[in-house]
Amino acid sequence: MTVPLPDLFKRVTLAPGGVRINTLVGGNESGPPVLLLHGYPQTHVMWHHVAPILAQDHLVVLTDLRGYGDSGKPPGGPTHEAYAKRTMARDQALVMRELGFDEFAVVGHDRGARVAHRLTLDYPHLVTKLAVLDIVPTRHALRTADLDFGLAYWHWFFLAQPEPLPEHQIGADPVGWVRGRMSSWRRGGQPFDPQAVDEYVRCFREPAAIHASCEDYRAATGTDLEDDDAAAARGQRVTVPLLALWGEHGFVRVHRSYVANLTVGGTAYVGNVVPEMPTRWLMEDHLDWTLRYKSRDEILAFAREAAPTADLAVIEESTGWNPFVTLTRT
Repeated sequence: MTVPLPDLFKRVTLAPGGVRINTLVGGNESGPPVLLLHGYPQTHVMWHHVAPILAQDHLVVLTDLRGYGDSGKPPGGPTHEAYAKRTMARDQALVMRELGFDEFAVVGHDRGARVAHRLTLDYPHLVTKLAVLDIVPTRHALRTADLDFGLAYWHWFFLAQPEPLPEHQIGADPVGWVRGRMSSWRRGGQPFDPQAVDEYVRCFREPAAIHASCEDYRAATGTDLEDDDAAAARGQRVTVPLLALWGEHGFVRVHRSYVANLTVGGTAYVGNVVPEMPTRWLMEDHLDWTLRYKSRDEILAFAREAAPTADLAVIEESTGWNPFVTLTRT
């Protein structure tokens, strides 16, 4: 499957909160709705392997986060409030309401997963299930950052620097920046679809997109961190069923204190940008199925059943404070 997405996905431009949110909708109209949120520096196109498969049984909604792709790019403001995850989550809640959905599942990767996390905390009555790919909560990442994390995720701290330093540096070669970021996150597996990367480059050539993405990271170290600290002080946790997946070369683990209903913590897999790796097990069997799981026992039963047919093997199981199943290719 290559981009653009097939014709079954129809573009709808909505601005229920005053900011244009580029939206695509398609799939099984009688199936449960699921919202897919992309990461950095991508757009909704990153789901081009996943969305058509999910669309067989779900009504799929894909959006460009504010500041990314073809969505609006308002000024961040002195406190970067316009790109706080709470603000970005509200965009998505309003989009889904505008589309007529009273509740829905959410799958997010990277920045989109951080928006999805905040969306689930702020609107627990809307979100039925949550899958997050390649993240731990922002608060945990920043409060526990060490040398290894800083070297691997140096762009977090670079992009959060005051304007105009990162804007000027990236603006000098936006093509090189996007392609460099994408290539640095890939560890084996299939290469990214060149048409998808071309789409990310197209969108990132716009100075407003560069600025907006920097505002996203600036908000993470200020407003978002304050919101996360406040949620932790209240004892607020994700209460809906949660699946967390990560690449085997990433730094991601899920801390039990953030989640009340954690069923599985991850999968060993090449690379860091999980959704764009066209593995049948991850894209079809696993991610599609996780939107319907009920218990950890079902996760384990599924893993044991799927491993032989998908050329995978279970290499680790943990039943401690952070239960997870780790799978690898045989």
